[in-house]
Amino acid sequence: MKTALVLGGGGFIGSHLVKRLKSEGFFVRAVDLKHPEYAESAADEFVIGDLREQDVCRAVLDQPFDEVYQLAADMGGAGYIFTGEHDADIMHNSAMINLNIADLARKQGVGRLFYSSSACMYPEHNQEDPDNPNCAEESAYPANPDSEYGWEKLFSERLFLAYNRNYGTKNRVARFHNIFGPEGTWDGGKEKAPAAMCRKVARARSGDEIEIWGDGKQTRSFLYIDECLDGVLRLTRSDFEGPVNIGSDEMVTINQLVDMAADIAGKTIHKNHIPGPTGVRGRNSDNRLIEEKLGWRPSRPLRDGLEKTYQWIEQQVMRNSLPEAAE
Repeated sequence: MKTALVLGGGGFIGSHLVKRLKSEGFFVRAVDLKHPEYAESAADEFVIGDLREQDVCRAVLDQPFDEVYQLAADMGGAGYIFTGEHDADIMHNSAMINLNIADLARKQGVGRLFYSSSACMYPEHNQEDPDNPNCAEESAYPANPDSEYGWEKLFSERLFLAYNRNYGTKNRVARFHNIFGPEGTWDGGKEKAPAAMCRKVARARSGDEIEIWGDGKQTRSFLYIDECLDGVLRLTRSDFEGPVNIGSDEMVTINQLVDMAADIAGKTIHKNHIPGPTGVRGRNSDNRLIEEKLGWRPSRPLRDGLEKTYQWIEQQVMRNSLPEAAE
């Protein structure tokens, strides 16, 4: 039986990845600070542990796993990353995890390791035009990420690829572009835009007004979780080390995202644009390289994934709005 280790296995992408690997017949050990919030983990072993600590890393990476997926990071949506209030924690916590794992995976002779970077590492000056952002992989330098989160991701990309050059490891690096779907964070400040908009629409009545940060004309693309996992597994098991984008190239404005969620809900929703952290003006996944190297690119329409996500978030909103049962 093949073995896999999923670091960050209690998170949104990690918990879905564990299920995918189990469906392929892997023995899976997952590690995180917490269990998945919305469903039981499918992992054979789930370890609660802090990967900033070397002793924890040694305990969980105690064998030459066939595949290791390093998804663990201190992260969140725009309300967490772009305020500046969490910069030191974001850089310290994520860098410590990656330094520990890169070296220990090499010493254990891990078969292949996947590292999840982010589109936040792309230069801010290439993403000022919301209609024509440049997120081709080769545009990463000269470097100028829009946040400390992006700078840490760029550093860690270089870390894992340097281990390939110096030690012959098989590390693979992908830059995620806004992954979304059911069982993801939808409230509390760390949620991404699709979940935030679905939550606001689900809580509103038809004709209500919801708040949108900025003018809503900033553009993004959003990739459904199932296609993200397809890309991750293809890259991990390929001969291409990356970095490569894993994201949709169906670009929409935030206003269009709200309208789509409202249409799915069958509601008329008005927008109240307010000041707030918005990140770069435009960002879209450039999928030419992944198609060239892996013969694959995401193809699922945004609306398909948003329908499933809205239905799930609507259920969470309804569940959380019900009065508690009397004791």
